[in-house]
Amino acid sequence: MKRYADNLPSMPGTGGELAQHLIQQFDLDGVEVEVTEIGDHYDPAQRKVRLKEENYRGRSLTAVAIAAHEVGHAIQHDRGDKRLIARTALAQFADRAGRVSAAAIWLAPIIGLLTRHPVPVSVMVSLGLAGLLGRMLLHMVTLPLEWDASFGKALPILTAGRYLPASEQTAVVRILRAAALTYVAAALADVLNLARWAVLLRR
Repeated sequence: MKRYADNLPSMPGTGGELAQHLIQQFDLDGVEVEVTEIGDHYDPAQRKVRLKEENYRGRSLTAVAIAAHEVGHAIQHDRGDKRLIARTALAQFADRAGRVSAAAIWLAPIIGLLTRHPVPVSVMVSLGLAGLLGRMLLHMVTLPLEWDASFGKALPILTAGRYLPASEQTAVVRILRAAALTYVAAALADVLNLARWAVLLRR
């Protein structure tokens, strides 16, 4: 994404402008576009496409591709994609579970020192690892949804609408692939975190 983040003089509009245009084109009533500081995403609860400042105001390949990807999620929501509905519900659970698991893992040694008994420690550790595992699985379940937003929605829209020259399609495919694989990277990070805790606890 960083590789293709430079603004192009030939780009007719910004990422934010493209997102707003696509929302109108696909009659996504109630969906809005706004700037965010926490990463590009679509919020199904508030029906908002949120783009980072550089993608909202930028005229780069990355800005346009990411804007189309996030609008792709809005289209999924508008069409009642069951995967998005399930992912939204699971995400709320995984977020709470992740916080509980982190707290459980950090508290386990303290409880061990206070109780001098292995059972409470084992329970806290199991709770912590279960939360990390659940979040990791959520990221993997999300992959088909992200892939559809990139290659089932965004790329066909950008190609059919001729929003980008054909010479830039290879670059856009790379950007959309990176957007789709974001959650795979997060899942791998959780795997490494899980492995790290397993090693520490075995000691």
